[in-house]
Amino acid sequence: MKIYTKTGDQGSTSLFGGKRVLKSDLRIDTYGTIDELNSWMGVLRDQPVNQNRNAVLIEIQDRLFTIGSILATEPGNTKVKIPALAETDIQFLEKEIDSMDAALPPMKFFVLPGGHPAVSFGHVTRTVCRRAERLVIALNQTDSINELVIKYLNRLSDYLFMLCRSMAHELNAPETPWKARM
Repeated sequence: MKIYTKTGDQGSTSLFGGKRVLKSDLRIDTYGTIDELNSWMGVLRDQPVNQNRNAVLIEIQDRLFTIGSILATEPGNTKVKIPALAETDIQFLEKEIDSMDAALPPMKFFVLPGGHPAVSFGHVTRTVCRRAERLVIALNQTDSINELVIKYLNRLSDYLFMLCRSMAHELNAPETPWKARM
Protein backbone atom coordinates (compact mmCIF):
# COMPACT_ATOMS: atom_id res chain seq x y z
CA MET A 1 0.00 0.00 0.00
CA LYS A 2 1.38 3.39 -0.96
CA ILE A 3 1.43 6.11 1.68
CA TYR A 4 0.67 8.84 -0.82
CA THR A 5 -2.39 8.93 -3.07
CA LYS A 6 -2.09 12.44 -4.55
CA THR A 7 -5.87 12.81 -4.12
CA GLY A 8 -5.40 15.59 -1.56
CA ASP A 9 -3.03 17.70 -3.62
CA GLN A 10 -5.77 20.23 -4.35
CA GLY A 11 -6.68 20.73 -0.67
CA SER A 12 -9.48 18.21 -0.22
CA THR A 13 -9.77 14.85 1.50
CA SER A 14 -12.31 12.06 1.82
CA LEU A 15 -14.40 11.19 4.82
CA PHE A 16 -15.13 7.53 5.57
CA GLY A 17 -17.97 6.94 3.16
CA GLY A 18 -16.38 8.81 0.25
CA LYS A 19 -17.62 12.39 0.58
CA ARG A 20 -14.86 14.87 -0.27
CA VAL A 21 -14.41 17.97 1.86
CA LEU A 22 -11.82 20.71 2.13
CA LYS A 23 -8.94 19.99 4.49
CA SER A 24 -9.90 23.23 6.25
CA ASP A 25 -13.37 21.84 7.08
CA LEU A 26 -14.29 21.95 10.78
CA ARG A 27 -14.74 18.16 10.80
CA ILE A 28 -11.17 17.68 9.51
CA ASP A 29 -9.80 20.18 12.04
CA THR A 30 -11.70 18.34 14.77
CA TYR A 31 -10.44 14.85 14.07
CA GLY A 32 -7.01 16.26 13.29
CA THR A 33 -6.96 17.68 16.81
CA ILE A 34 -7.95 14.25 18.14
CA ASP A 35 -4.94 12.88 16.25
CA GLU A 36 -2.73 15.57 17.82
CA LEU A 37 -4.14 14.67 21.24
CA ASN A 38 -3.36 11.01 20.61
CA SER A 39 0.24 11.92 19.73
CA TRP A 40 0.59 13.88 22.98
CA MET A 41 -0.84 10.85 24.82
CA GLY A 42 2.02 8.88 23.28
CA VAL A 43 4.51 11.42 24.67
CA LEU A 44 2.93 10.94 28.11
CA ARG A 45 3.03 7.16 27.77
CA ASP A 46 6.75 7.39 26.97
CA GLN A 47 7.54 9.18 30.25
CA PRO A 48 9.33 6.83 32.69
CA VAL A 49 7.01 7.93 35.52
CA ASN A 50 4.09 6.40 33.57
CA GLN A 51 5.67 2.99 33.07
CA ASN A 52 3.05 1.38 35.33
CA ARG A 53 0.23 3.22 33.51
CA ASN A 54 1.17 1.92 30.07
CA ALA A 55 -1.93 -0.27 29.67
CA VAL A 56 -4.27 2.55 30.79
CA LEU A 57 -2.68 5.05 28.40
CA ILE A 58 -2.83 2.57 25.50
CA GLU A 59 -6.52 2.02 26.28
CA ILE A 60 -7.08 5.78 26.10
CA GLN A 61 -5.15 6.03 22.84
CA ASP A 62 -7.29 3.26 21.40
CA ARG A 63 -10.46 5.15 22.38
CA LEU A 64 -9.05 8.29 20.72
CA PHE A 65 -8.67 6.30 17.49
CA THR A 66 -12.31 5.27 17.93
CA ILE A 67 -13.31 8.91 18.35
CA GLY A 68 -11.26 9.87 15.31
CA SER A 69 -13.07 7.18 13.30
CA ILE A 70 -16.45 8.44 14.48
CA LEU A 71 -15.57 12.01 13.50
CA ALA A 72 -14.04 11.00 10.16
CA THR A 73 -17.22 9.23 9.05
CA GLU A 74 -19.58 11.02 6.72
CA PRO A 75 -22.68 12.08 8.70
CA GLY A 76 -25.57 9.68 8.17
CA ASN A 77 -23.43 6.97 6.58
CA THR A 78 -24.37 3.68 8.19
CA LYS A 79 -22.55 1.46 5.68
CA VAL A 80 -19.12 2.23 7.12
CA LYS A 81 -18.18 -0.05 10.01
CA ILE A 82 -16.44 1.84 12.80
CA PRO A 83 -15.76 0.92 16.41
CA ALA A 84 -18.19 2.14 19.03
CA LEU A 85 -17.67 4.30 22.09
CA ALA A 86 -19.51 3.08 25.20
CA GLU A 87 -20.52 4.44 28.58
CA THR A 88 -18.10 1.89 30.08
CA ASP A 89 -15.24 3.84 28.44
CA ILE A 90 -16.23 6.89 30.47
CA GLN A 91 -16.63 4.79 33.62
CA PHE A 92 -13.09 3.47 33.04
CA LEU A 93 -11.75 7.03 33.16
CA GLU A 94 -13.82 7.85 36.24
CA LYS A 95 -12.43 4.80 38.05
CA GLU A 96 -8.88 5.88 37.19
CA ILE A 97 -9.59 9.46 38.33
CA ASP A 98 -11.04 8.25 41.64
CA SER A 99 -8.06 5.97 42.22
CA MET A 100 -5.56 8.79 41.67
CA ASP A 101 -7.62 11.23 43.74
CA ALA A 102 -7.68 8.83 46.70
CA ALA A 103 -3.86 8.63 46.68
CA LEU A 104 -3.24 12.40 46.57
CA PRO A 105 -3.45 15.12 49.19
CA PRO A 106 -6.55 17.32 48.80
CA MET A 107 -6.17 20.18 46.37
CA LYS A 108 -6.29 23.54 48.13
CA PHE A 109 -5.35 25.89 45.29
CA PHE A 110 -5.18 26.23 41.53
CA VAL A 111 -1.91 24.81 40.20
CA LEU A 112 0.35 26.44 37.64
CA PRO A 113 1.39 23.95 34.93
CA GLY A 114 4.97 22.77 35.30
CA GLY A 115 7.34 21.44 37.95
CA HIS A 116 8.81 18.63 35.86
CA PRO A 117 9.00 17.97 32.09
CA ALA A 118 6.67 14.95 32.37
CA VAL A 119 4.10 17.04 34.25
CA SER A 120 4.41 19.83 31.69
CA PHE A 121 3.81 17.34 28.86
CA GLY A 122 0.71 16.25 30.75
CA HIS A 123 -0.63 19.78 30.96
CA VAL A 124 -0.03 20.35 27.24
CA THR A 125 -1.93 17.12 26.57
CA ARG A 126 -4.77 18.29 28.82
CA THR A 127 -5.09 21.62 27.00
CA VAL A 128 -5.09 19.91 23.60
CA CYS A 129 -7.87 17.68 24.95
CA ARG A 130 -9.87 20.76 25.97
CA ARG A 131 -9.37 22.24 22.49
CA ALA A 132 -10.56 18.98 20.92
CA GLU A 133 -13.62 19.07 23.16
CA ARG A 134 -14.41 22.65 22.09
CA LEU A 135 -14.09 21.70 18.41
CA VAL A 136 -16.38 18.69 18.84
CA ILE A 137 -18.95 20.94 20.53
CA ALA A 138 -18.69 23.43 17.64
CA LEU A 139 -19.07 20.61 15.10
CA ASN A 140 -22.09 19.34 17.03
CA GLN A 141 -23.84 22.65 16.25
CA THR A 142 -24.02 21.70 12.56
CA ASP A 143 -23.65 17.89 12.53
CA SER A 144 -25.03 15.78 15.34
CA ILE A 145 -22.14 14.13 17.19
CA ASN A 146 -22.53 11.13 19.48
CA GLU A 147 -22.91 12.63 22.97
CA LEU A 148 -20.47 10.04 24.35
CA VAL A 149 -17.67 11.68 22.34
CA ILE A 150 -18.19 14.99 24.16
CA LYS A 151 -18.58 13.26 27.51
CA TYR A 152 -15.45 11.15 26.98
CA LEU A 153 -13.29 14.15 26.07
CA ASN A 154 -14.61 16.09 29.07
CA ARG A 155 -13.75 13.22 31.40
CA LEU A 156 -10.40 12.66 29.68
CA SER A 157 -9.32 16.22 30.43
CA ASP A 158 -10.23 15.60 34.10
CA TYR A 159 -8.20 12.39 33.98
CA LEU A 160 -5.24 14.25 32.51
CA PHE A 161 -5.37 16.88 35.25
CA MET A 162 -5.32 14.15 37.90
CA LEU A 163 -2.53 12.36 36.02
CA CYS A 164 -0.47 15.57 36.18
CA ARG A 165 -1.04 15.80 39.92
CA SER A 166 -0.13 12.13 40.33
CA MET A 167 3.03 12.48 38.28
CA ALA A 168 4.05 15.56 40.28
CA HIS A 169 3.47 13.66 43.52
CA GLU A 170 5.43 10.58 42.36
CA LEU A 171 8.29 12.70 41.02
CA ASN A 172 8.40 14.89 44.14
CA ALA A 173 7.89 17.82 41.79
CA PRO A 174 6.49 21.03 43.23
CA GLU A 175 2.89 21.99 42.59
CA THR A 176 3.16 25.73 42.32
CA PRO A 177 0.00 27.45 43.55
CA TRP A 178 -1.50 30.23 41.51
CA LYS A 179 -1.70 33.35 43.63
CA ALA A 180 -4.05 35.91 42.18
CA ARG A 181 -2.67 39.41 42.21
CA MET A 182 -5.09 41.80 43.85
